[in-house]
Amino acid sequence: MKKLIFHILNIIFILLYVYPGSILGFLVYGNSNQQPQITPDFIVSSNHVYVFIILSIFGFINYYKTNKILIISYLFSISIFLEVLHFVIPNRSFQFSDLFGNILGVLLAFFIMNLLNYWRKK
Repeated sequence: MKKLIFHILNIIFILLYVYPGSILGFLVYGNSNQQPQITPDFIVSSNHVYVFIILSIFGFINYYKTNKILIISYLFSISIFLEVLHFVIPNRSFQFSDLFGNILGVLLAFFIMNLLNYWRKK
C-alpha cells in the first residue's frame, strides 16, 4: 500500500510539474496563471521543499533499505529534471529557487530518515 501511495504521488507531482500553468491555481483561484503559496518563500521556494519532502519520505520509506542508491539517485534526478523541463513547457519558467527547493526537500527527507533510523537502533 505504501508503495502504491509513493507511485501515485509521483504521477500526480509529475503531472503538476509538466502542466503548462498551475492546476492548483485554477482549482483554488480560478486562474491557471496564479500559483497558491503555502508559506512565504525565503531563499528557496517553500512549496517545492514541502512537495519533495513528502515525495522523498514516501520513497525512502519504501526503498531505502533495499535500493538506497537507486532511490536517492531517482529523487535527486527527478527533482532536477522536472525543474529543467520548465525551460520548454509553455507558461512555465525555470527558477533556481524552485530547483534548490526541490533539492532541499530531498536532502531534508534524507536527513529525517537517517535520524529516525538512528533513533530506532538505540
